[in-house]
Amino acid sequence: MSKELILMIEGDQTSCLLMHKHLGREGFRTADAPNAKEGLALHLKLKPDLIILNMSLPDRSGYEVLSEIRRRSNTPVIAVRERGESIDELKSLVFGSNDYLTKPFDWDVLVIRINNVLKTGGDQTGDRPIRVGILTVDHSAHTVSVDQPTGPKVLNLTPREFSLIACMARHAGRVYGRDELIDYCWPDHVPLHRTVDSHMCNLRSKLDAAGARCMLITVRGVGYKLGNENG
Repeated sequence: MSKELILMIEGDQTSCLLMHKHLGREGFRTADAPNAKEGLALHLKLKPDLIILNMSLPDRSGYEVLSEIRRRSNTPVIAVRERGESIDELKSLVFGSNDYLTKPFDWDVLVIRINNVLKTGGDQTGDRPIRVGILTVDHSAHTVSVDQPTGPKVLNLTPREFSLIACMARHAGRVYGRDELIDYCWPDHVPLHRTVDSHMCNLRSKLDAAGARCMLITVRGVGYKLGNENG
């Protein structure tokens, strides 16, 4: 029986050919797309078991692609990047990746990472739901819910609102400045600070309406933090 199908969304043709070669030797079936548009189309058509996503694509930000994949499915994703800093790894986790690798990587390491993600069905530490007070942030399902007497209430959040709360939930109680939130949650452009404030205002209204009052806290002159129900 053939092994799992891996879709590579990779703009570097040399890297793509090498991945075909090495993964094929391990028995994996492979497919590839050179850009975001074709990659997202193949994801719908082929329904791969795992995606290797280059975060630097020619037509769209890899974070946008990752966010789109998460809106439509729980397909495990390993994010890769030519050069990386700790902020890149955190951003990829916030947007829903199951693992992260910086190029150049050892091929044996890639195969081990793939097998680990497939073995757990994508249930990696960075992908498990995070609890903050009465909030549950589920990166895999791309949802935020609030505990209520009748059961969890799922909030109707925009992708940007989800990214903001998912970022802050990883280190609840830590204050995030507006520039830092922009770095994490706006990979495609740099908005004005008042745009961040507007999104936070909408997010706070949705939390308050669901009974999660005082969860989103403004630290005057600094930024925002996510705290326990009573701040």
